[in-house]
Amino acid sequence: MYADFAKQGTVVALGSFDGLHLGHMAVINEAKNMATRLDAKPILCTFFEHPKKVLTGEAPPALFTGEVREQAFRDSGVEVVKLDFASIMDMSPEEFFGEILIKKFNAKGVCCGFNYTFGAKGAGDSELLEKFCREAGMGFSASPATMLDGEVISSSRIRHALEEGNVELAERMLGRPFHYCTRVIDGDKRGRTWGIPTINQKYETELVIPRFGVYLSRCTIDGKQYYGATNIGVRPTIKEGEAVSSETFILDYTGDLYTKFVDVALLRFLRPEQKFDSLDELEEQMKQDIATIQVLAQHDIHA
Repeated sequence: MYADFAKQGTVVALGSFDGLHLGHMAVINEAKNMATRLDAKPILCTFFEHPKKVLTGEAPPALFTGEVREQAFRDSGVEVVKLDFASIMDMSPEEFFGEILIKKFNAKGVCCGFNYTFGAKGAGDSELLEKFCREAGMGFSASPATMLDGEVISSSRIRHALEEGNVELAERMLGRPFHYCTRVIDGDKRGRTWGIPTINQKYETELVIPRFGVYLSRCTIDGKQYYGATNIGVRPTIKEGEAVSSETFILDYTGDLYTKFVDVALLRFLRPEQKFDSLDELEEQMKQDIATIQVLAQHDIHA
């Protein structure tokens, strides 16, 4: 990998890229454009673990994980290089610039966000990085804040939107729906007895938890998409103290999905999760939820 960098040189997009939202994509697209101008290879430099995980032992809730994260990086259109943050966190800004950007990446240009920091304890900022690049005769660009509805797009703002159940706002900031892809696990099969079979999936503990409730969702199975009704929560009517899970009725799908991976994208919040006085009440509400998504699907609200 690094031998290729030595031959051609690179333009490096720097950042944690912990959501690949529209603000992150502005930095990546600028790196692509600069790489074309400089006849270099655009690369995205990020970390195996979120820096806060290394520094404090706890990372912010993730906006994507696993294969969803890796596919998002692939879709960005640039090669991704991951660094071990612990191995570079004590470097001075000068050391990071010389040892990583110059020696390791043979950088001809560097792109970052307006609020980028680097070096031990974040001692360096975008202005210092611009100075280093100018002195080295390299290209440099610091992308300004990407705005939406008068506010800066950020990973923390997206997390807050999801925690409020505002998945549509989160989608506008991400440039894609919030989604996850996990294995279908065995459930109690109660829905089958009601004629409304559902799939059960564990909700990944490191992933941001949206507001508990029922969502219009889009499920991708073997490359084909289906609308669904997805409940995110702890199923209080069934059993107290359950872990957070995802349970989905998939519209117009028949077949056994047990042990398969299903991608679930949350499109619209329909109602909060609630504890019903009886299973009969729960059954009736589930049927009403399905009737709602059938209407929405007919209008193809998310085409």
